[in-house]
Amino acid sequence: MSSSHQRKIHQSENGDSWWLCRHGQDVFILHEANLPDGENATRTELPDFLVKNRGAPEHRALLKMIGGFTELLS
Repeated sequence: MSSSHQRKIHQSENGDSWWLCRHGQDVFILHEANLPDGENATRTELPDFLVKNRGAPEHRALLKMIGGFTELLS
């Protein structure tokens, strides 16, 4: 049985949201556009997100989140 989990990574000033998602074995980023942009949702595989979005606030927020997870291991 697969499960789904989401954790918000970042919300921009214009209302766009980025979520770290897991569905079964799949881990991906879900970008939800704001209302004026049509509220579209776009799924990006995690490796692609990490390569394409370097330096963006949502990218930095994800790296900070990952760093926080590693603190739990110590």
